[in-house]
Amino acid sequence: MDITGKKILDVTCGGRSIWFDKHHPLAVYTDKREGYYEKQFGKNHGGLKKIRVEPDLIADFTDLPFPDESFHLVVFDPPHLATLSETSWIRAAYGNLEPNWREILREGVDECMRVLVPYGTLIFKWAEVEYTTREVINAIGREPLFGHHSGKKSLTHWLAFMKVPE
Repeated sequence: MDITGKKILDVTCGGRSIWFDKHHPLAVYTDKREGYYEKQFGKNHGGLKKIRVEPDLIADFTDLPFPDESFHLVVFDPPHLATLSETSWIRAAYGNLEPNWREILREGVDECMRVLVPYGTLIFKWAEVEYTTREVINAIGREPLFGHHSGKKSLTHWLAFMKVPE
């Protein structure tokens, strides 16, 4: 894939639900899967829910097919839940954590840092449902510069990291 002119990489784009412009001209959207998922819920739960996962490129965030120092901004919103059934809507729509999630997230953050330019920024999103943000930070082995809690119950954490040359 030609990434000339691209400055942003989303390594877990899913349905691009966090994006205002789902086809931002500066962004490359990757995910390790693609597909269309839908499920009918009752009226009290939103009716028919749909998600289309259409990355520009299928790629695993632990092994990105880009040269070192390719992007100024990387967005990483990995799956947050491990205890999902095979038929779960959330699993279909967003994926699930593997049993060795700590190692996978560490490898993913390391890979995100590899493709960042010096002083580039990694934005990491975590929903504190099954594992705390502190557990995740400990697993990835890096301290964020800052973060913010959001959502009705403040369970979603947005963390910012910077690639500082050694």
